[in-house]
Amino acid sequence: MNALSKLPSPIGMDKQEIINVLLKEEYGYLPARPYSVTATLEKRDKKFCAGKADLLKLSLNCKAEWGEFSFPVYYVCPKGKQNVPCFIHINFRDLIPDRYQPTEELVDNGFATLTFCYKDVSSDDGDFTNGLAGVVYPNGERKSDDCGKIGLWTWAAMAVMDYAQTLDELDKSKICVVGHSRLGKTALLTGALDERFYCAFSNDSGCSGAALSREKTGETIADIMKQFPYWFCDNYYKYVNNESALPFDQHWLISANIPHKVYVASAEGDLWSDPEKEYLACVLSDEYYKSHNMSGFVHHDRLPTVGEYFHDGDIGYHFRAGEHYFSREDWLYYIKFLKF
Repeated sequence: MNALSKLPSPIGMDKQEIINVLLKEEYGYLPARPYSVTATLEKRDKKFCAGKADLLKLSLNCKAEWGEFSFPVYYVCPKGKQNVPCFIHINFRDLIPDRYQPTEELVDNGFATLTFCYKDVSSDDGDFTNGLAGVVYPNGERKSDDCGKIGLWTWAAMAVMDYAQTLDELDKSKICVVGHSRLGKTALLTGALDERFYCAFSNDSGCSGAALSREKTGETIADIMKQFPYWFCDNYYKYVNNESALPFDQHWLISANIPHKVYVASAEGDLWSDPEKEYLACVLSDEYYKSHNMSGFVHHDRLPTVGEYFHDGDIGYHFRAGEHYFSREDWLYYIKFLKF
């Protein structure tokens, strides 16, 4: 692990300096935040989870200086409870429950969920004329440092957090953001930009998410910019096959989640994401967290083995068996880490 000391370090930089670098060079600057977020009830299922919770389909209405945008959000909360912790889940589908969200088990463990489908915010492609993109980029064109789709999905997750602040039954100090794969990248960026979260959970986020870019195996910046350039700002093209020129690496994104907790999950068979580089990014983030009087990443001085988890610090991690997937096992590790 001595080679890690050669990577650019954020030590000595304040958080906003780190974020400015990440936004300018990788994710792009987001649209202005909404000044008003309200919800309209579209549908209610009072018998959800055998009557243990209501399932509400809401339309979240956001007003900002550039215009208005609405998208659907699904809310589930255990009945009759107060001070309820909550996951804001950026999901691939609008199904409740979903194979990536064991909703009844979360309810049984005392958690509420606010869930939205990322494609309801803007499509997962290079079309910047639909959804939120069509409102903030009226001609479908972006400047080199304007955000791509990850930034737009992040914007939506923060708008959901705005709405969560209005729900009396939720414990506002115990709201977490979570996502898998490209949406794990989104969750990390959301946590970095919004300090109201208790924790940001990144599940198998890999390249340009939790995994270090230098000397990476599996997916590289060249791979991701060939297939998914619209996730990022155009400035990120500068680092295709040129990782050594990066003025940062992905541990900066993890580090920027201070002052709250952050968590990275890896899977043994998810070689495209490169579990080793995800783990080492947590190792590198330890120093920045400790420099801000937080407990950092409590870990062994070696790579993890399958089934190991590290929950004693403000940076959490687990390494499970299996492939690239958001599993029930991952959720149970997250619940265990929170210890509410």
